[in-house]
Amino acid sequence: MSSSVNESEDDDGAAAAAAAAEELRKLSWSGIPKPVRPMTWKLLSGYLPANVDRRPATLQRKQKEYFAFIEHYYNSRNDEVHQDTYRQIHIDIPRMSPEALILQPKVTEIFERILFIWAIRHPASGYVQGINDLVTPFFVVFICEYIDQEDVDEVDVSSVPAEVLRNIEADTYWCMSKLLDGIQDNYTFAQPGIQMKVKMLEELVSRIDERVHRHLDGHEVRYLQFAFRWMNNLLMRELPLRCTIRLWDTYQSEPEGFSHFHLYVCAAFLVRWRREILEERDFQELLLFLQNLPTAHWDDQDVSLLLAEAYRLKFAFADAPNHYKK
Repeated sequence: MSSSVNESEDDDGAAAAAAAAEELRKLSWSGIPKPVRPMTWKLLSGYLPANVDRRPATLQRKQKEYFAFIEHYYNSRNDEVHQDTYRQIHIDIPRMSPEALILQPKVTEIFERILFIWAIRHPASGYVQGINDLVTPFFVVFICEYIDQEDVDEVDVSSVPAEVLRNIEADTYWCMSKLLDGIQDNYTFAQPGIQMKVKMLEELVSRIDERVHRHLDGHEVRYLQFAFRWMNNLLMRELPLRCTIRLWDTYQSEPEGFSHFHLYVCAAFLVRWRREILEERDFQELLLFLQNLPTAHWDDQDVSLLLAEAYRLKFAFADAPNHYKK
């Protein structure tokens, strides 16, 4: 008798946890308050279980597992078979933003370890430029739990205890891995996932705003010339970091947010500059504009408007041919 009672209690517990997770997704869509963002991201990414009692043990186990990888693999970074990967990571990190974060030696070391371990454990894709940018939002969100810093671009890790930094490193690794699991074909040889998404974006824009599409085509501007980066870096190079973090609140709460919904966000983002695009009559100037969009002063409000428009487009074009639903 008692075993069947236990089983039904377990079922009830699982159902309650699933309902709570669903509720959390709904609430997170419109943005997550800063104090609860670190925990919420860990839950939304699937890194932590919905069941509260299981969280401490899960964290401990995953952190331990990550540092076992470091012990096992990291010394091989200068071996002939891995040195090209490590060299590329080493070159790419100083080029990342925000500079104030990346130029701190402790941060550079953490990012190098995370990216190298990920590359070694995912030989199908290995390390590709663009993956490096995806570490930053997780790292910044998790570290902001321990420092009182309003401007995410100016995060200083020097005051954070070594043990806390270690845990943040492991959590960042696992959450980034979860994200990449959903978009890994973006980073396999020749990046077929990105090529396909850029093509889908072009088809989508031609249906949403034929005039913008024709204007780009007429001036021989190819979508790959500007949108490759939008897909490869998930718009991180186009938006300030504070806006990326807000965008990712929604991406993590939306089913296939980083793959499927991102496409609609990119379409809304392009059409957002409709007036400026149509006024531009020169190929060089047009491409330059699209590669350096004026978003430096964007804030949460701009991101919310962009997301609302993307959501509207997703529903307006939900009856699109099958390839939009991939």
